[in-house]
Amino acid sequence: MAQATQEFGDWPLKRLMTEVVGSGHKSADDMTRGQAREAFQRILAGEPDHTTLGAFWLANRWKRNNAEELGAYVDVMREESVVTAEPDADPVDCGANYDGKGRSAILGVAAGVVAAAAGTPVVVHSGDRVPTQKQDSYKHVLDELGVRTEIDPSESADMVDEVGFGYYYQPESNPGVHALYERRDNMGVRSFVNTVETLANPANADVHLGSFYHLPFAVKMTDTLKAAESQDVSRTLFFQGMEGYDDVRPGTTVVGEWNEGDEELDDFEIKTAEYGMDFESEDLAVDDVAEESAEITEAVLAGERDDQFADAVALNAALRIYAREDADSIDEGLEAARDVLESGEAEAVLDDLREF
Repeated sequence: MAQATQEFGDWPLKRLMTEVVGSGHKSADDMTRGQAREAFQRILAGEPDHTTLGAFWLANRWKRNNAEELGAYVDVMREESVVTAEPDADPVDCGANYDGKGRSAILGVAAGVVAAAAGTPVVVHSGDRVPTQKQDSYKHVLDELGVRTEIDPSESADMVDEVGFGYYYQPESNPGVHALYERRDNMGVRSFVNTVETLANPANADVHLGSFYHLPFAVKMTDTLKAAESQDVSRTLFFQGMEGYDDVRPGTTVVGEWNEGDEELDDFEIKTAEYGMDFESEDLAVDDVAEESAEITEAVLAGERDDQFADAVALNAALRIYAREDADSIDEGLEAARDVLESGEAEAVLDDLREF
């Protein structure tokens, strides 16, 4: 990881506000790649006045960053904050919103473990109560399961290689962004940092899996990864998720798929009922997200549940298997997921994860 630079160009955030991005959502201009890079370099270095920083984040929110700006932010983050540790395995990088979920179960741990048991290594990453929602995330489910989470990136990479499922903790793998916690908390609303931290990719994975509310966001995220020069993602898979998380939404939902060389993201609809998820989003609701998600994970992997949660875990695992192209179709991925659940192999991976 490079240290945040202390020498800047001609574009302090106040000047960017007055001359480029700060005039309002209809009249503001987009930044050049160089301007966006310098802005985030200054932010990571702690250089801007706090009022100016908040105004800049809010102006970017109103203006809406384009893929070139977001790609520049990703590059600076990867160059000056992210500590990468690349496992020998080539995992699927799962980029769920860091500020978590508050109403429905987090199924990505169970789905990732099932995918790992089927031969698809998976990486997840999160922080601890990240603003603005500061709700439960991957870390808190893993904590409830008795899995070590506050580990350095090299241990995270070893976890991927030894277990097939790996967790990267933001304070260790992205300390520069973690250091912005207080400023982000005081903002009260999300900023572009919430977007780019999901693309940190500390394992240098080739495949990125994520979610969206509306398809244009998946297009922008894919275009951002294409614009970023600090990593080589060759494939993305996005789907409509629940609460901004990487748990597929029940019902008729859209999936977006891109491979290196494609000009555009390809999108298609699936009906989750055709893959065993024949219920509503409300059926995945829980009261205590971390605790109940952990209990659901244990029970599904042990074969003690065959309800809506088991069906949702199987399909989410299938999407991870398909994302890495370890299956030629979602149907084939679903068959592999169900096989390892029935055989007990998935439960054995959870045991290995706890023992790591």
